Amino acid sequence: MPEFPIVDAHLHLWDPAALPYPWLADNALLNRPYLLKDYCVATERVPIEAMVFVQCEVEPSRFEAEATWVAELAVRDPRIRGMVAWAPLEKGSAVRDDLERLAHHDLLRGIRQLIQFEPDLAFCLRPDFIAGVRTLADFDLCFDICIDHRHMHNILKFVESVPDVPMVLDHIGKPAIKKGAMQPWANQMRELAAFSNLSCKISGVATEADHRAWKVDELKRYIEIAIHAFGFERILFGGDWPVATQAISFRRWVELLDEMFSGVSGTDQRKFWRDNAARVYGLEL
Repeated sequence: MPEFPIVDAHLHLWDPAALPYPWLADNALLNRPYLLKDYCVATERVPIEAMVFVQCEVEPSRFEAEATWVAELAVRDPRIRGMVAWAPLEKGSAVRDDLERLAHHDLLRGIRQLIQFEPDLAFCLRPDFIAGVRTLADFDLCFDICIDHRHMHNILKFVESVPDVPMVLDHIGKPAIKKGAMQPWANQMRELAAFSNLSCKISGVATEADHRAWKVDELKRYIEIAIHAFGFERILFGGDWPVATQAISFRRWVELLDEMFSGVSGTDQRKFWRDNAARVYGLEL
């Protein structure tokens, strides 16, 4: 377990009784409220100083209500220091009005839109979407990239086209761990790491493996590729709770990474567990 307070750069919270989350209907484990009290139980004895809430794919028309709900939670637990909300970036520069309303929340640090679920693998290259993402620079916001390995080829072009917006690759780009496939994902990760505006969250890895039969060494192979590509200057810890509980508990995920980094310098460990998230998301610790 880390010997200093850490930052969880990828936290989900939801209450289906308060807001609609259509995607939960098909997932019996996740289709219930996951609230701060549940997170506190899941993270007991883990020294968490700050968290970044990441949008949970609420029904799109309610994205502002989700942001308001999270802002209210942050009053109750001030460890919530940042929020990555949803916004309709495909509107192009017209998304500015939406961003201005979201920016009323001091917590706002970034925007995420799930490219992963777009049936068009080239969605991220649509001119209006790129224009919307470029607008984030005017608000000092970053963009969280949520894809799977099928989108890597186009994401390389996307990141190249938006050099002025800080970006974070969620869940190490969701490689096909369950299938045991390493390429072309591994080479594409190295290519992505060449863009200095991009960081990488070490999060959601076990979820991409067999939920009931994954092996530690199996996960480590993919995590090591991400670390070697981005280096300790640009990797962030993310718990991806509660989504990750389909495959691994929060505490076990922390322990697994802590074991991996046992020979890493204290400076680099602090970068991963804490400092990089504070820098990328502008958190006050």
